[in-house]
Amino acid sequence: QVQLVESGGGLVQPGGSLRLSCAASGFTFSSYEVVWYRQAPGKERELVAAISSAGGRTNYADSVKGRVTISRDNAKNTAYLQMNSLKPEDTAVYYCNARLIYEYWGQGTQVTVSS
Repeated sequence: QVQLVESGGGLVQPGGSLRLSCAASGFTFSSYEVVWYRQAPGKERELVAAISSAGGRTNYADSVKGRVTISRDNAKNTAYLQMNSLKPEDTAVYYCNARLIYEYWGQGTQVTVSS
C-alpha cells in the first residue's frame, strides 16, 4: 500500500522554525522526485520546494528562498522541509508529493505562524 505521511506541522511564532517530514512506503521512494506544496485558505496550491530523486538538485519558490531547505534520506524513505524565519504568510497546509511515472500525495500537515 502506497503511503506518504507528513508530520511536524504545528503552531509557531513568527521567526520560529519547523521541520516537516514526509515518510514514504509502498513504492521505490529513491526513484521519485519529491515536491513540497502548500495551500493557504482561499488560495491555490503552490510549489514550495522540490528535490531530485538522488537529492542532487533542488528548487525553491522565490517566497521561501534562503529560509527553507529541502532534503531527503533515501535510506529512511523520508523527505524533509526545514523552515526557518517563519512568517505569518507561511501559514498553510503543507503537502508532500512524490512523482515519477505515477504521482502520490500525502494528507497534509497544518503549519500556523502566529503570535
